Amino acid sequence: VQLQASGGGLVQAGGSLRLSCAASGRTSGGYVMGWFRQAPGKEREFVAAISRSGGTYYTDSVKGRFTISRDNAKNTMYLQMNSLKPEDTAVYYCAADLKYGTGWYVGPLGSWGQGTLVTVSS
Repeated sequence: VQLQASGGGLVQAGGSLRLSCAASGRTSGGYVMGWFRQAPGKEREFVAAISRSGGTYYTDSVKGRFTISRDNAKNTMYLQMNSLKPEDTAVYYCAADLKYGTGWYVGPLGSWGQGTLVTVSS
């Protein structure tokens, strides 16, 4: 499955953005999908995941502020980000076929989108 992320941009602290991830090729409906992010000088980290049935999982730092959702009919996943903070500044990547072991990761047959930059100014 090929993934295309969009929706990033520049926003002031306290503002909102909605990221989208459109899937093409093989249907994404059967996969656990999610978002990761990578801030400058830091390692890529897990942000949120959503199961095929709609179960959601979040890293602690975004709980209560971010909401992940998916529309299987449209092969699209979303990340609604509210109350944004400067520390949310990062390149956000969508991914398909997430798995959980000691943490969330993308399986060997999974896919990554190209990333979309979110910049939150203070």
